[in-house]
Amino acid sequence: MIDNNVMRKSITAPSITIPVKKNMNIAMNKSMNNQKGLTMISWIVVIVFLLFQAVIAMNVIPVYISDSSVKKIMSDLPNDAKARAATSKGLKSLISQRLSMNNVYSVKPENIKVKKSRGENIVTLEYEPRGKLIGNLEFIVSFKHEAKVKTR
Repeated sequence: MIDNNVMRKSITAPSITIPVKKNMNIAMNKSMNNQKGLTMISWIVVIVFLLFQAVIAMNVIPVYISDSSVKKIMSDLPNDAKARAATSKGLKSLISQRLSMNNVYSVKPENIKVKKSRGENIVTLEYEPRGKLIGNLEFIVSFKHEAKVKTR
């Protein structure tokens, strides 16, 4: 005769039979009901990770916001009458003026290249703003914009 508490179920493999106690299933279900949420260490790890992401975002997002101003300035050049009438030096100073009006100081005048082609000036603006993250950890972002300005 088999005791019901000892042999409630049995797991059968090709040649092995393993008895499973009735009380074992109850204990496993109780422990699963007691496990809810994260531990204190898990919460600390999650919070530190989120704070690190926030610090990165607060330092990198302004770089992309200033780049959107640069992109707008470069996209407006082909339709600008002053830009079409300007020489290479005039284009550089015009772009520098507009950058300073938009409070973009990460682009230096030496980052602006003007190449003359048949009936147009090709303006290339390539720059790499740098910024600090935490301590001596820095980031570098590379941007390159190009505009073709028809000459008169």
